[in-house]
Amino acid sequence: MAAPPFIPKNPNHRPRSYSSPQGREFSWDASRPAELVDDADQPQVALKGTGEPGPDSGYAFKFLALLRDQLVLAKGEDRRDAEAGGLAIALKRASIFGRSPILEDLEAAYRAWGLLNANAPSELVAERVRRFEGVHHSAHHYPELRAVVDTVPDSTLVLSPAEIDARSAGGGWNSLLSL
Repeated sequence: MAAPPFIPKNPNHRPRSYSSPQGREFSWDASRPAELVDDADQPQVALKGTGEPGPDSGYAFKFLALLRDQLVLAKGEDRRDAEAGGLAIALKRASIFGRSPILEDLEAAYRAWGLLNANAPSELVAERVRRFEGVHHSAHHYPELRAVVDTVPDSTLVLSPAEIDARSAGGGWNSLLSL
């Protein structure tokens, strides 16, 4: 029977192993034009609308399915728009705390806009429908998505979902948003 070509013909033959290249006479230095060697070289410019990225943002997508059945949408409201807006707000909340997103971030974002409340005020729902329309097409509607995120101030995002519910239940939903 024929043997495959990668089987050595001589069983005593030792295959060649790794060997390091010869050492350099000089040490490496960061002399490339765009190389940033310390924080002093890093531009400290905060551009409007760029946000503050947090670690492991993609992990938040796992939570969308967990809350999908609890969403309370108005007639004509697209679930994808609600999820895109809620996700962007949740990522902002997570970055405020300097951590990866957790389920509570998405829940807080949904509660701020009344997406988990079957008795949400009609004014809030009308405002949400208007602002969230089409934001799941973030390539074409990024400014609108950023505007949705910017309507939820940091003072709201540091609250727990239960505190957000308590404030909005007393009719103070507009104190949670910067409209």
